Amino acid sequence: MRASIATVPAALATLLTALLLSLALPAVSPAHAQTRPPNLQPVPEPPPPPKGFELDPALEPQVTIIRRGTDTVEEHRIGGRLYMIKVTPANGSAPYYLIDQQGDGKFTRQHPQDTGLRPPMWVIHSF
Repeated sequence: MRASIATVPAALATLLTALLLSLALPAVSPAHAQTRPPNLQPVPEPPPPPKGFELDPALEPQVTIIRRGTDTVEEHRIGGRLYMIKVTPANGSAPYYLIDQQGDGKFTRQHPQDTGLRPPMWVIHSF
């Protein structure tokens, strides 16, 4: 009996897949996941800050979380000045930000996925 040309590549693909899976199984076995190098040491504590260095509480950002209806609003301030508002809608849509970029109290809306690219949308001709 003669094998058709179409069944040979399918059989070869099945054989190669089985071979690759059998080679990959020892790499993900639990025995390999449990072995650790014998010379592991805990991560040392970070050094203390230099003498005379103190954080200025006026420069630390303050975040106030407010519930407005079903939305969550986070107001971010530095030195008492509101510079950013993050609004997280309760309906599961993506949060958006209102940012005061110039420091003049005018907030612009920005989305995390927004690249800032605005192609011109002029009407050239209409019928």
